Amino acid sequence: MSWEKEVEQLREREALAEKMGGGEKLARQHSQGKLDARERITRLVDAGSFREIGKIAGKSVYDDTGTLAEFSPSNFIFGRANIDGRPVVASADDFTVRGGAADAALHRKFVQCEKMAHTLSLPLIRMIDGTGGGGSVKTLEDTGYTYVPMTPGWSDIVKNLESVPVVALALGPTAGLGAARTVASHYSIMVKGMSQLFAAGPVVAAQIGEELTKEALGGSDIHTRNGVVDEEVASEDEAFAAARRFLSYLPSSVGKHAARTACTDPAGRREDGLLSIVPREDKQVYSMRSVMDAVFDTGSVFEMGKRWGRAAITAFARLDGWPVAVLASDPTYLGGSWEALTSQKVKRFVELAELFKLPVVHLVDNPGFMVGLEAERTGTIRYGVEAMNAVYKATVPWASVIIRRAYGIAGSAMSNGEAFQYRFAWPSGDWGSLPIAGGLEAAYKSEIAAADDPAAKLTEIKSRLDAVTSPFRTAEKFNVEDIIDPRDTRPLLCEFAELAWTKLGA
Repeated sequence: MSWEKEVEQLREREALAEKMGGGEKLARQHSQGKLDARERITRLVDAGSFREIGKIAGKSVYDDTGTLAEFSPSNFIFGRANIDGRPVVASADDFTVRGGAADAALHRKFVQCEKMAHTLSLPLIRMIDGTGGGGSVKTLEDTGYTYVPMTPGWSDIVKNLESVPVVALALGPTAGLGAARTVASHYSIMVKGMSQLFAAGPVVAAQIGEELTKEALGGSDIHTRNGVVDEEVASEDEAFAAARRFLSYLPSSVGKHAARTACTDPAGRREDGLLSIVPREDKQVYSMRSVMDAVFDTGSVFEMGKRWGRAAITAFARLDGWPVAVLASDPTYLGGSWEALTSQKVKRFVELAELFKLPVVHLVDNPGFMVGLEAERTGTIRYGVEAMNAVYKATVPWASVIIRRAYGIAGSAMSNGEAFQYRFAWPSGDWGSLPIAGGLEAAYKSEIAAADDPAAKLTEIKSRLDAVTSPFRTAEKFNVEDIIDPRDTRPLLCEFAELAWTKLGA
């Protein structure tokens, strides 16, 4: 006697699960230009690698004979898959089943998905569409009671943030728990025009007098510019590509090493354009991203958080195939000055590099913390100090290249100044406790006022100080370790990467 009949019943249930919310609900999902949950998993992971867990879990109705009469699958799909040949945990909310609401959810599936990631040390990808198992007012009438809020499995979400790379893709309106699950990640993505994120949606916002559309309340224009979400993309396929690329720079879990890749870009490559990229006029700007493209392996720079905290660029890149975390100033935004959002961004990124043990390369052009009333209102100094604390607490190998300015407390946060300094400065280096222009007239006020020609005296004093502030004088006192030809930056950083990864045990 075989178990063929039971296997047939299994296949029947699997077929019902694959219908998700049914033809009408799937058609509605597709009519909005959105993929369904199963299509999303298929496009995200390596072909044929997904093995679903709990596929036939759901709500069943049986007739008087014990025969299955109705079946509604869970609105959450997860399982084991590969991305670029590496095992991961992939999950997707199914909006076609009750819009992801709690009354269609099996919370044990959420919890087991999260537990699987940190128990087996596997990266986790969440594709979120809806409340993500959050509450529904309709549930109250169905159950006959309300409850004190709790979030089953949140401790597992916290464990994952401490142990494995977590990526969250918001692929539709995400509210409540869905929004929280999006934010509780190391890298998050929204699709412009398709994704919205809010603590509570427009209907709830209307109760406090705010009549807004979903996009106006929580669109990607808001959340990729305030630091809630890292990336805005134009399509779901772009979101999948970004998620895959982000993971390629990180190890599968804390305690493991990120992979070195084959590199055809010579470690000794010297770019002549770097010799003239920094203008001599200190108020003129230049492209730090062009510096990055010239220094790191060709095509390897992957920026995250581009639209918020814009005075700092945070990215991953490779040096002779070795992965590194890159922190760089952007002189085209606020002159590179750190304000509150930039400081928060720096802190978060440095902590990410420290968690997954990626060496850091810091390209410095920082005139200090942003000043003025708005900077004081937004708590710049508090967030700036927190960013500096993260830099000083970091234990990963760290290299700094002073491209131009390094002033004040923010400038001193280029690295842990009390540790060994693997540091280079370009001849364009300009540093101190404050810019000369900001204090010159105050410091020499009486001398200038007493002069027959105050303007000429000011020019004379400035000329004297320009000689004193030469980076060569700093190097003579070994207050900066090395002044280098900008064209030597890549070869020297490739040398650093080799030494850093040897130190890390790779």
